[in-house]
Amino acid sequence: MELKSEITCPNCQHKKVEEMPINACQFFYECENCKIVLKPKEGDCCVYCSYGTIACPSIQEERGCC
Repeated sequence: MELKSEITCPNCQHKKVEEMPINACQFFYECENCKIVLKPKEGDCCVYCSYGTIACPSIQEERGCC
């Protein structure tokens, strides 16, 4: 299982590699560059599934959304 995902801010295109939590989905993420707070897109369970390069651990393990 991959635990690191690169999040790309849709507002300013800033990229950062973050470690994903394994016991919960992350619903909010503040871009360190422009300070916008990201929320999951409709149909996604977390910000990693919406804006990351790797889906969250729950999706990777096919457990479904948290």
